[in-house]
Amino acid sequence: MVTLSERTPDVTELIAARGHEQVVFFADRSVGLRGIIAIHSTALGPSLGGIRFQRYDTERDALVDVLRLSEAMSLKASVAGLHQGGGKAVVLLDDPRAARSEAFLRALGRAVHQLAGRYIAAEDVNATQADMDGIALETPWVTGVDVTRGGSGDPSPVTAIGVLHGMHAVGEAVWDTRDLAGRRVVVQGAGHVGAHLVGLLVEAGASVAVADTDRARVERLVAQYGAGVVETLDVDDAIAAPCDILAPCALGAVLTTTSVERLACAAVCGAANNQLLDDAADEALLARGIVYAPDFVVNAGGIINIAQEWAPGGYSRANALAAAAVIERTTAQVLAAAREQAMPTGRAAVALGRRRIAEAGDRRWSPGDPIPLRPT
Repeated sequence: MVTLSERTPDVTELIAARGHEQVVFFADRSVGLRGIIAIHSTALGPSLGGIRFQRYDTERDALVDVLRLSEAMSLKASVAGLHQGGGKAVVLLDDPRAARSEAFLRALGRAVHQLAGRYIAAEDVNATQADMDGIALETPWVTGVDVTRGGSGDPSPVTAIGVLHGMHAVGEAVWDTRDLAGRRVVVQGAGHVGAHLVGLLVEAGASVAVADTDRARVERLVAQYGAGVVETLDVDDAIAAPCDILAPCALGAVLTTTSVERLACAAVCGAANNQLLDDAADEALLARGIVYAPDFVVNAGGIINIAQEWAPGGYSRANALAAAAVIERTTAQVLAAAREQAMPTGRAAVALGRRRIAEAGDRRWSPGDPIPLRPT
């Protein structure tokens, strides 16, 4: 008899394995839309997470990705002290950077709307504020729309600011100073968040090197800040480049037992989701003495920013930035807990996130319930 561990799990087995509440497959042939929405948990509130426009080799790859990403969103919201759960959507596209029509975005908005608020959409990889505005034509369950329409706009700058606060905590833990002046930071990925992070690091006096599969993105940063300030790296060289901090800001699973052996940094702190391929990579970082600031702890600035859309009186950028600054303290707490318990930092952060969700019991958010997305 073939056991589960010896065969490829069925779809429902994959969904159940991580404790997901609901997974929805949707399609609209007329506009070429295919996608998946995963709701991991609504124990703390309605699930919130970005829409990722991405090319996947198989539909199964897309499912595995959206399940991992939505679970990470639950942990991110929990550790950040938000009253919200974790969800995610992936849209399968051959060219995820191509312009999207209004009809396409409206169809996607209808798919989101059918969940009646159990999933609230936001920006993610290859998504833009214009995409959110288009989705908003069909549903109110979307965040990050234009500020003139009452939204919080692009969350990327606040996400980058949160990562910088995480780096300050890393600096305090590794070098006994939060000052990043003179530190060499390699930023792997120069998309929305990565580009903003480069600017913040330059302003902080760090030496910055950047790599991206899209060479034009790197060239724009070099032109903006100067070749003597921002260095260009080949993508294949970034992971092993000597530096104080490696900042993964592209796609996930960059940290594996193999890649960790190649690292030439003192710490890893970046914006990419799901940087660890598995628990073994977490253990490998500990074994090498490399401080890892868990991704869902330091990249929570975006959802903290979005949560302010539901604050009394409406969105306030000043309040969003003040809330995101707490990431430095949270990161320090996770690093300290891991050090005290001699455990990998990723495991310590997951334990913290799961504890708060477990304390919420078996509650599930339903349409008609309040939307308490504000930070505690």
